[in-house]
Amino acid sequence: MSAALKVSLEAARRFMCRALLLDDPAPDIGTVLQHHGYIQIDPINVTGRMHDLILRNRVSGYREGDFMRYLHGDQQFLSPKERVAFEHHLPSTGILVGFPLDAWPHLLTANAARSRRTGAWSGRLTPRERELAKFVFSEISARGPLRSAHFEDERRSARQVWGKMRLVKSTMQKLFFHGELLIAGRTSDNHRLYDLPDRVLSKRVLGGRAPGKTETDRWIVQTSLRQRRLVSLKKKDLPLVEDLVQAVQIDQGPVLYCLREDASLFDLPPPSPDTPVPIRLLAPLDPLIYDRRVTSAVWNFDYTWEVYTPPTKRVRGYYALPILAGIELVGHVDPKADRVRSKLMVVSRSVRRGHKVKDAIHSLARWLGLKA
Repeated sequence: MSAALKVSLEAARRFMCRALLLDDPAPDIGTVLQHHGYIQIDPINVTGRMHDLILRNRVSGYREGDFMRYLHGDQQFLSPKERVAFEHHLPSTGILVGFPLDAWPHLLTANAARSRRTGAWSGRLTPRERELAKFVFSEISARGPLRSAHFEDERRSARQVWGKMRLVKSTMQKLFFHGELLIAGRTSDNHRLYDLPDRVLSKRVLGGRAPGKTETDRWIVQTSLRQRRLVSLKKKDLPLVEDLVQAVQIDQGPVLYCLREDASLFDLPPPSPDTPVPIRLLAPLDPLIYDRRVTSAVWNFDYTWEVYTPPTKRVRGYYALPILAGIELVGHVDPKADRVRSKLMVVSRSVRRGHKVKDAIHSLARWLGLKA
């Protein structure tokens, strides 16, 4: 690996904005998905869902709900031949994302491992779940894509993760984690509809060989680099991608790594001083701020998504959106969409003096079809 690039803090920030497609949005979702490797999915809808907020800043003309339409079609289910992406979990995590098709072989080992270990959420089926799984497969085979609410079985799962769960829901959820059911589509209110794998993905995709452990480990690290473009790497991970990365030394900060293919972005000139400073509202899990250590080192900004933080301990708010002003993170806005009154409410805000976010809030409201 070549010697570390020595760059200024300003250059590192400009690099991240360019490499993460914030300065020059892509023409379509497929381009962003291939560039980033995956898009994180989250069902919470306070002011637009996570995946929509991430893509809103990266795809020209992006509309709310476009990612789910891209994954599953608009009015009907996509056929396996038509499908170009799918929903599943990052290996060894519970993080749900949208993947391009070439990710599937790298999930096989993690799916199989979940089916063998103990766990109420994603682990092996209990005896009751194994018995019920036979009925679930039979019904889906005969009736097509189904959700747990389509089954009348009211038995409860013995072990709970997120409150009380019906046995059929825990069974279908585990079968999804194991790759034995896949998400074929979603209802209008975002509930998953499961189907058999060969009715979601093509035989070509499903029939691919399972890569070896080293190959998949390399893919996982490479995908992390594609997702965030400037990252810290563990000692055990660096050898896996040493031929792909460039070390970056930011002033006196930590050594980070980018993909070699991105390194030329450091050489691009800064915008003219007369160029207006763009103000963007970032998703709480936007790739630019996802890694708290990198965000602190590069942006001098300590941000935590506080959805799961007790209300009394929240600093910014339930669904606070960080504010990116050019190459500075200058505060946050905590908005909430009131769909009944067709209005975007601002619960709280904290903005560094000299920066105005009114236009950015109005832009978000218009995108949601609301008034500010």
